[in-house]
Amino acid sequence: MTGRNSSELDELCSTLCSSFIEAVPVTGAALSAFSGSPQETMLGASDSLGARLDELQFDLGEGPRWEAARSRMPVLLPYVRSMPHEKWPVFGKALTETDVQALFVFPLVVGALDIGVVELYRTAPGELNESGLGMARALADGAAWSLLRRVLAPDDGDNLGVGLSPSRREIHQATGMVLAQTGGTAADALLLLRGHAFAHGQTVRESSGDVLERRLDFIPPAARERA
Repeated sequence: MTGRNSSELDELCSTLCSSFIEAVPVTGAALSAFSGSPQETMLGASDSLGARLDELQFDLGEGPRWEAARSRMPVLLPYVRSMPHEKWPVFGKALTETDVQALFVFPLVVGALDIGVVELYRTAPGELNESGLGMARALADGAAWSLLRRVLAPDDGDNLGVGLSPSRREIHQATGMVLAQTGGTAADALLLLRGHAFAHGQTVRESSGDVLERRLDFIPPAARERA
């Protein structure tokens, strides 16, 4: 990634972190892009404590960020000093040695694609109310799309992104199938294909072929359950 692109991504992540702090009653935020694998990157944090919480979980290999990524559901810890931490005992102990009193982790997902997590903390204990939870979920959805577009969108309309140049016919057909599965726009469907290819070490052509052969789909889990 070029210096200019890196700077623009830093600016985006700073803006996203600020949006959570301004709209949700939390003290700080951190954003990480990963799909539950070691190939993960902390994109940005609002302050040193937010960055430290993310770093601790990555270094220890345990913590609510991993649970949120695996389950694709928020992990809410409103009373970190009095709650048991059976799933992440080492991180739980480290957490109580900081100024953090509550920690809320939301997955960043787009359809069937895992983008990363946002970790929100505050220095006062207590649960997020219904309004706060709803706002955090909405901002997480928006952040996932913003990161996907910023990281994977090509610099010019003729560049097809990850890997070798795929067959235009294949990618257009696969994009149409993804569009039918997810709604939205053709540009969004193409981003999902790029995202899957990027996360799984494939070319866009390979991901497109998997869609066309019906080995891969992007139907959101909630829609699949209703089917």
